[in-house]
Amino acid sequence: MLDIASVAIMRASDAAAIAGGTAGAELMRRAGEGIYASADWAGPVGIVCGKGNNAGDGYVLAHLLHLRGIPCELLLKERSFTPDGRHWFDVCRADGVPVRLWEEIDSLERFRTVVDCIWGTGYRDQPASPEAGAAPDPYARMIDLISASGAFVVSADINSGLNGDNGLGRHPVRSDLTVSIGSYKPGHFLNQAQDCMKRRVNIDIGIPLLDHACRLMEAADAAPFFAPRPHFSNKGSYGPVALIGGSLPYSGAIRLAGLAEAAMRSGAGVVRLALPRPLAPIVAPAVLESTLFPLSESGDGLRFVPSEWEQLIRGMKVIAFGMGVGHTAETEQALRFLLSAFGGLLILDADGLNALSALGPELLLAARPRVILTPHPGEFARLTGRAIPDIQADSLNLAAAFAARYGVTLLLKGPATLVTDGRETLLVDRGCPGMATAGSGDVLSGILAALCAAHPADPLLTTAVAAYVNGLAGEIAQAEIGDVSMVASDTVRALPRAIRALRETAGR
Repeated sequence: MLDIASVAIMRASDAAAIAGGTAGAELMRRAGEGIYASADWAGPVGIVCGKGNNAGDGYVLAHLLHLRGIPCELLLKERSFTPDGRHWFDVCRADGVPVRLWEEIDSLERFRTVVDCIWGTGYRDQPASPEAGAAPDPYARMIDLISASGAFVVSADINSGLNGDNGLGRHPVRSDLTVSIGSYKPGHFLNQAQDCMKRRVNIDIGIPLLDHACRLMEAADAAPFFAPRPHFSNKGSYGPVALIGGSLPYSGAIRLAGLAEAAMRSGAGVVRLALPRPLAPIVAPAVLESTLFPLSESGDGLRFVPSEWEQLIRGMKVIAFGMGVGHTAETEQALRFLLSAFGGLLILDADGLNALSALGPELLLAARPRVILTPHPGEFARLTGRAIPDIQADSLNLAAAFAARYGVTLLLKGPATLVTDGRETLLVDRGCPGMATAGSGDVLSGILAALCAAHPADPLLTTAVAAYVNGLAGEIAQAEIGDVSMVASDTVRALPRAIRALRETAGR
């Protein structure tokens, strides 16, 4: 796993490195050299600089390009410099690197490469749109010129206009390459980040991190969960799990079949698919490897009959509940029962989460099972009473606080997936736009249930691995089918290839 630093942690670590004897100008030199080493440079190069240390990295880059005979030009907002930046700007002036101010520029189209050194992690929020007659925002104007240039765009540290802690911004630079400096930040992955960065790399410039905000999952972290199985094992070693979903208004027979197949393809030894009795004949032909458990229904959803549910949970290691069951009083009764009577690991998704929101998350405080919640931002908003924009702006802290308060593992969906138990937060950046389709959450629930049955010891890591392999399978499917035509079952069909790819990562 890779440690990811918040902006505050990165700044404190930078200050500690300087206090420990590494000059700021030396760190700036290392950053500029790292940016230079990260790309194949085609001149002329326009280096667009703001006023802070991010601009200083650009001055070092200009010096290196000049030494190698690659034509470049510094484009300054104004002649204002940090002390370390002033040192490297003076070096560029001694080199004879040409300099212009933004006010002199009306196009960047002559440059083959444009480097964004405007804000870096210094960005917080841009001013609101100017009133009529007010001067236009010079930052927005320059970002528009970068976008219109047609050049290869390199962003230093993080794309200007993106918040380094949450990946949100009103008018961000879109880069072909983003070169993170010292450590990745959450804003390299969350919210708008992946739409703004075609590729990203991180360069180590010798700043020891004082702490981390979260950790980024890598293939090597997921691979051990798919190690070759011993001969001395049986289906009971990898299950059983129960998947409870479906209702007449939201029958989703194909989705239920996909849910069951996702669990089986992810290694579940025994899958019990519990669903309303009228749906059983429809789903049965598609789930030959799973056991159907018909439940009573009331016309608008599942009907809670205690004797049936007592039989359903008997012997189960893992239960996933809520996928398409509908939100009714019966659903709430079923959830109360599972939280009080089931002794294994309970995964709540979709209408299971909606029922929990209605009953109140305090119900979790006395829960018998270990609980994993898998909300998207809208469901998390209902659970917390917070607005979605507030959640997007502070997802790391809000998710961790909720998980800690209620003693659960929380998987918060988004362009990048957050998984937290309140003590540690893991970030998963696998997945793709093609997964924004009905049934994708069901597939994740099936994968998660299977992995939790086989690897129950660490729900935090197991949940993150489920998100990782789900996202990897989605990427494989999208590469073949495309983001528009992809459906959830395509992700299921790609699961074997995703698991095989992870095994190859581990050399198995």
